[in-house]
Amino acid sequence: MTTQTGPEPNRLERRKARTRAALVSAAQSFLAEGKLNVPILEITQAADVGMGSFYNHFESREELFHAAIEEALDRHGALLDVLCKDIDDPAQIFAQSFRLTGRLHRLTPTLSKVLLSDGLNLATSPKGLAPRARRDIEAAIDAGRFRARDPELAMTIVAGATLCLGRLLHDQPERDDAAATDQVAEDLLRMFGVPPEDAEEICRRPLPTLDTPSQDSTTV
Repeated sequence: MTTQTGPEPNRLERRKARTRAALVSAAQSFLAEGKLNVPILEITQAADVGMGSFYNHFESREELFHAAIEEALDRHGALLDVLCKDIDDPAQIFAQSFRLTGRLHRLTPTLSKVLLSDGLNLATSPKGLAPRARRDIEAAIDAGRFRARDPELAMTIVAGATLCLGRLLHDQPERDDAAATDQVAEDLLRMFGVPPEDAEEICRRPLPTLDTPSQDSTTV
């Protein structure tokens, strides 16, 4: 008799995980093409799963799309963690994450537009960019780099700046996105109590490469 060395998901659980992943992947493909009103039947066909399988995982197309974007943003957030892991100054970590995220609006415009359309929900999501921004704000406050008295209010300001900046960059395609993003990041640092010359210097530092697919896609 073969003995199991540890708990492993059974065949049904593995099949369910593959089905959900296929649906999320299909949704991300449609989002990348700007097809926000695609019928559920077309999504299941693209995922090569049955219609019944869809409703085993999601109640609606909107719920699927929200999950697809959250997972993409979570991967983007994980990438930011990697790109900022060698930085000791929490103020620079915050600024670098904001500056890289601001460039997302032009690098992956479809993902950006979906983020903006559901921005109020994503700003309070327990996944993705919001919890990481909140973590960085709290770390900067604890280290004395930020003088913000209320982390939640500070997070509200940052979320508003992120969403409004994205909208501005889409409305004004001629505007330099990097310069605009860096200026907003500098202004946020100054608002949170970082000395002006320090804030300016932080936001002029070179950034690591934010690798994205060659075509607009939600799978960042």
